[in-house]
Amino acid sequence: MTHQIELSGVNKYYGAYHALRDIDLKIKKGSFVALVGPSGCGKSTLLRSLAGLETISAGDLVIAGERMNNVPPRKRDLAMVFQSYALYPHMTVEQNLTYSLRIRGMKKAETKKAAEEVAATTGLSNLLHRYPRELSGGQRQRVAMSRAIIRNPKAFLFDEPLSNLDAALRVHMRKEIRTLHDRLGATSVYVTHDQIEAMTMADHVVVMRQGVIEQQGAPLDLYDRPVNKFVAGFIGSPAMNFIPALPGPDGRSLILDLGTQQVVTLDRPVPQVSKLIVGLRPEHLRIVPDHDAMLRLPVAVVESTGSTTYITSATVPEISVVVGERQTLSHGQVIGLSFDPRHLHLFDQETEQRIDAERA
Repeated sequence: MTHQIELSGVNKYYGAYHALRDIDLKIKKGSFVALVGPSGCGKSTLLRSLAGLETISAGDLVIAGERMNNVPPRKRDLAMVFQSYALYPHMTVEQNLTYSLRIRGMKKAETKKAAEEVAATTGLSNLLHRYPRELSGGQRQRVAMSRAIIRNPKAFLFDEPLSNLDAALRVHMRKEIRTLHDRLGATSVYVTHDQIEAMTMADHVVVMRQGVIEQQGAPLDLYDRPVNKFVAGFIGSPAMNFIPALPGPDGRSLILDLGTQQVVTLDRPVPQVSKLIVGLRPEHLRIVPDHDAMLRLPVAVVESTGSTTYITSATVPEISVVVGERQTLSHGQVIGLSFDPRHLHLFDQETEQRIDAERA
């Protein structure tokens, strides 16, 4: 069986509110899938529907070949990891890990062995006799993951598990979760509002908005070929620049509206759509001498992290530029920018859908 989880035409209503709309999603066995989108997009509802914590209103949910629409959560053989850790404060780490095994009637010697094996995998061996209050946030999250692993479930469901951790620990735990996933050969579904988490951890990213899957695919496919302006703006950090534009009269140029009009000539035909939006990622813009410039923009803000410089233009709309070297620029200074035309994205201003220049 290639797919561990399949959703076909899944809908979810809360009264008149349509929370999930015609969700079709196939999750391969052993894959790491991230559900990502802004608050209220339906990603947590979808995860809770997988777990059985919500009942779907229409459609089919199949896990490991079995239809699960009306199967209660405890019989779905899925393990959920929450952002709140949900550990029992009066139990030691070992007792927290083995709780699900003990209520199933497993013998004490077997549960102890299982706890020791999982603890060795997740780096908790020296913490088995501690209580949750004696652990750091990262250690508690590791216990929560270990408690899921010990059950050897059909899939792991992660509901924003790192949102309570500080930035440095989040980066560390991202690597830990992905390493564990690979080591276990697990199937993981991971909900996050952080597209960097989704891009760095997942094999397959599902971008949601208002209960709909806008686009799904490999992380870099979404980065390189977003199907619409929403996905283009959501995937990538800093966010993509969007500039209103008109097709030029020669059929191979764009007239960009940055407060003043600037004309950019491309290496390919431009679709003759009445109004366009041009998308340019900040990292695809580079500072060049005036005679090589495709755009000229006044500088508003310069921020340096040492290894990277972030530049914001004094235009409407603002344009962000990210360069990998230090820059000595001053407020109001006009800089020349260039880019590889292959990195330019075109969207219909009315529908916000992607337009391929080849259609012209």
